[in-house]
Amino acid sequence: MKHWILAARLRTLPLSLSGIIMGSAYAYYQNKFNGAIFGLAILTTLLFQILSNYANDYGDGVKGTDANRIGEKRLVAAGVITAKQMKNAVILFSFLSLLSALALIFVAFGKDNFTYIVIFTLLGIASIGAAIKYTVGSNAYGYSGLGDVFVFIFFGLVSVVGSNFLYVKHFNIEVLFPAIAVGFLSVAVLNLNNMRDIENDKKANKNTLVVKLGLEKAKTYHYILIFTALVLFIFFNGMLGLNMYVYLPIIVVLALHLKKVKNSKKYPDFDPELKKVALSTFALTILFWLTLLITNY
Repeated sequence: MKHWILAARLRTLPLSLSGIIMGSAYAYYQNKFNGAIFGLAILTTLLFQILSNYANDYGDGVKGTDANRIGEKRLVAAGVITAKQMKNAVILFSFLSLLSALALIFVAFGKDNFTYIVIFTLLGIASIGAAIKYTVGSNAYGYSGLGDVFVFIFFGLVSVVGSNFLYVKHFNIEVLFPAIAVGFLSVAVLNLNNMRDIENDKKANKNTLVVKLGLEKAKTYHYILIFTALVLFIFFNGMLGLNMYVYLPIIVVLALHLKKVKNSKKYPDFDPELKKVALSTFALTILFWLTLLITNY
């Protein structure tokens, strides 16, 4: 069991929940929050993330990409879990994710909103496909530099806008600001991961965006992601008239993080920074909701 827990990569789970928390918090602001929707959205997201982590372990493992990686060990590459066992886990969690997503859709829309049911069912299937195809198969999109695009779409737009829509049943254009912010911060985590693994990925022909850009341009790209995300998040809070001083500790942490990235020369130096950005993203969404609660929205 401990090996399966390790393969689930628990440290990635808070980041995956950030978009759901953001979309749900804004629904609370709109007086549309629903506890059942929230609970099922959290469960579905956790299942999607574990599925993604298992699929990533399997895909990179069978391709030999993880043979000399830095950071947490991968279980298939290490021979702790066999490729067949991991493949079966991917199938199981695909099924569980779909069941949870269908339950969420039913609770949110009932049986009468046929159009919404179809759209969100397709989104659920697309999420499962995206989780698997990041590293699995001969045309895995993570190997052609498209991982950033998919992370932005599913961790940002789908997660925040989609979860908010489950509550309010209509699209609010202002929700795009936090959605893009969470999406950019999520991409920043992936970018750190790829900067850490750049040499190993080159050897394995895994052409991530970092491999294509080179390390120095990837750093510049990283600064833009973090800075733009913070500007959009603060702007959104300003639109709602919320106190923004509560975010100062997180802003300081991210500013120090950018300084660390700028000065990093050794690839292992990037590994501890993943946790900082992931937890900072999670903290921003939690603080946003707490601010709403304290100010009685």
